[in-house]
Amino acid sequence: MDYNYNEDLKRRLRRIEGQVRGVLRLMDEGKSCKEVVSQLSAVRNASDRAIAQIVAENLQQCILEEQSAGGNTDKVVKEAIELLVKSR
Repeated sequence: MDYNYNEDLKRRLRRIEGQVRGVLRLMDEGKSCKEVVSQLSAVRNASDRAIAQIVAENLQQCILEEQSAGGNTDKVVKEAIELLVKSR
């Protein structure tokens, strides 16, 4: 199955990429541990939101496909939950 990732998600990931570059810049500038960790925490939160968006969009598509095939959508939901849990 091919996945089509929307532009909003790609923009979100580019923003995260910029945040990571910003963390590296802070480190190169010798900024405090507090500043570096604060920015890394923002990166983690942003990536968690991106993961949740990907799983939610995929879940919707998979449920529709499973329903049309007459399959068990509970299995699809459980797999999505496992993905979210493993990502933490």
